[in-house]
Amino acid sequence: MLNRYIKIGSIAAALAVGLGAFGAHVMKDMLTPDRLATYETAVQYHIFHALALLIIALLSERLPESNRNKVLWSARLITLGIVIFSGSLYVLCFTGIKVLGAITPIGGIAFIAGWLMLALAARRSS
Repeated sequence: MLNRYIKIGSIAAALAVGLGAFGAHVMKDMLTPDRLATYETAVQYHIFHALALLIIALLSERLPESNRNKVLWSARLITLGIVIFSGSLYVLCFTGIKVLGAITPIGGIAFIAGWLMLALAARRSS
């Protein structure tokens, strides 16, 4: 698990930085202020959760083997959250397809579930 989610987290972080720079330098003048704020939200959640994946990967080695499955699910759910939450907001900003905003909360739920799964893994290990 450690290597896989270090790779995924690192790539996700690099994409967040690239998309953030793209938004700041290229899309800034093309987006309305509301869309730019939405884009910035997508980038913020993207980078925070990419870093979370790196932390989760490192924490996975500190928890008992019996809790690693919960930690793995935490990483999976947070990865899913990045794709659905930030991804739907990016596509919304680039295309203007407003219906994509309806699936964004699914990504938020995945983030919450991922964090709760990590808390559960830590709670049961103590």
